[in-house]
Amino acid sequence: DSGMNALHSSLDIPVISPGLASYLMCLMLGRRFSVLTQWKPWTLIYEKSLQEYGLKDKCVSIRSPDIPPDTTNLLGGKEDVVFPKLLESGLQCVEDGAHAICLGSTTMHQAHSFLAENLPVPVINPGPLSYKMAEAVLDLGLTHARAAFPNPTVWNKDMTHAMMDGAAKMVAS
Repeated sequence: DSGMNALHSSLDIPVISPGLASYLMCLMLGRRFSVLTQWKPWTLIYEKSLQEYGLKDKCVSIRSPDIPPDTTNLLGGKEDVVFPKLLESGLQCVEDGAHAICLGSTTMHQAHSFLAENLPVPVINPGPLSYKMAEAVLDLGLTHARAAFPNPTVWNKDMTHAMMDGAAKMVAS
C-alpha cells in the first residue's frame, strides 16, 4: 500500500489499496484475521500498515515460510516446494485464531486457489479484490474524501507519473 496516500491526495479518481481492501474484507468475513506473506523481512511492512489503519488488534498473526521473492517468475515453477510451505504457515494462522487470511502481496496470486482449497478459512487474494472494489466504487460514483486526503500544497507531477508508469510497466511484464 506504499504510495497510496500520495495517490489519494494527488488524484481525483478512486485509488484502492490492496492491503487495506484485504484487511477490511477479512473483517467482513470474520472478526480476526492473519496475514500470510512469503518472506519474513516483509513482516515490518504489514505491522506498519496495520498500525496506520488502526487494525493491529484485529490481526492475530503475520506468518511466513520465509521464502525469498523471485520478482521475475514470482511463484511460477516452484509450486511443489512453495505451496506446501505456504499451506503450513496458513494452518498456523488458523491455529492462531484467524477467521480469514489475506495474502500479503499481489505477487502471491498463483498460490491463492491452492490455499483457498486447502485452508478451512476464507483466503483473500488482494489483486482481484482490489479490481472488484475499484469497479464497485466507480459504479457507485464514489471517490475518496478530500477532507481525509487534501490536495498537496506542492504537487510533484513527475513523481506521480513515475509511480503510474512503474505500475503500468509491471502490469505489462
